[in-house]
Amino acid sequence: MDLLPILTELSQKTPTKILLVVLDGVGGLPQTPGGPTELAAAHTPNLDALAQKSALGLLTPVYPGLAPGSGPGHLSLFGYDPFKYLVGRGALSAIGIGADFKDGDVAVRGNFATLDAAGLVKDRRAGRPSDAENIRVVSKLKAAIHEINGIHVTFYTESEHRFVVILRGADLGEKVSDTDPQKTGVAPLKSHAHDAGDTASAKTASVLNALTARIQEVLGDEPQINGALFRGISEKPKFPRMSQVYKVSAACVASYPMYKGVASLVGMDVLLVEGVEDAPEGKVKALQEHWDNYDFFYLHFKKTDSTGEDGNFAEKAHKVEIFDHLLPDLLALKPDVLAITGDHSTPSIIKAHSWHPVPLLLHAPLLRNDPAQRFTEDEAAKGSLGYLRGVELMPLLLAHAGKLQKYGA
Repeated sequence: MDLLPILTELSQKTPTKILLVVLDGVGGLPQTPGGPTELAAAHTPNLDALAQKSALGLLTPVYPGLAPGSGPGHLSLFGYDPFKYLVGRGALSAIGIGADFKDGDVAVRGNFATLDAAGLVKDRRAGRPSDAENIRVVSKLKAAIHEINGIHVTFYTESEHRFVVILRGADLGEKVSDTDPQKTGVAPLKSHAHDAGDTASAKTASVLNALTARIQEVLGDEPQINGALFRGISEKPKFPRMSQVYKVSAACVASYPMYKGVASLVGMDVLLVEGVEDAPEGKVKALQEHWDNYDFFYLHFKKTDSTGEDGNFAEKAHKVEIFDHLLPDLLALKPDVLAITGDHSTPSIIKAHSWHPVPLLLHAPLLRNDPAQRFTEDEAAKGSLGYLRGVELMPLLLAHAGKLQKYGA
């Protein structure tokens, strides 16, 4: 159910401040039956202390059984029904990096990949190259490829193995399949239109297939980055802005372009962050410097997800511990409402996004007694918030911040 029209009528401007912290992919699974998850294995004295003064629950970002991408996972947390407000990863990345992305263009999210001698995918992320290496390879593609089948092609660096392609030309469509098989040991997929009668999307699919082959030619002499996988093909969407719906002035504190893109899409101001994701102190600094200027903050941490995708249980637990060390600085800002959760689970044992609910911690006024003692999946299952869907979070935050009027007579 799309609640945005109702919330638009009920929301009111107040001076109270909301801080939503998203630990990307934070949910996990035990490595062995009965063992701890990554969250439970982490040493988190600050989170534990906060949990004992907060309300906890489990949150299903999109729908039971569905493993969400980061786009729908985040839109859901922001209160946008992910089944109505659809957007591809390509558009989010393009908006996030500030690409020249116009109405009628098609944006594509690319992964640099390593292909073996038989053309099969050996590594979907090409060893997670540095940003500098990404820039070098993108420059090589820019010099060699300008047009495919009469469609103008522009390449942009995103980060590590990620890049963005903007396709510009007449009669392009977005309803096409990805070329990323999402696994190794197989060849990249051929793109095709979802509907055989959709000539515009069929044209886009043809361009992507030709572009895949051309990229492999250009990168044929590269030892590791010698292929590309495409997904999230999308045109530029238009969504209601948070300032209109919730009456909040909202800011985003994130490093990765995709997350800055989804925040921009719903009307958040994207704050400048110093440093890199591995040095998250820059995010705390940005939050502190702009605390007086906004009343809703979205703070994103990525590495709990990427370490899970790498299958590194111990390192994912360590990234949680790094956040725990930063938590006192966040609490010192004294947000009226603080929520800590994830956009999806990324268990290191699976090495991918999963459908498992994520823990939710809510620190706010007017909470009921809660038996949860730690910010873990098992403890959250005991919490007074129960089981929620992602789209139910935003009304809860607004209510605890005094930003919602009564519904109905």
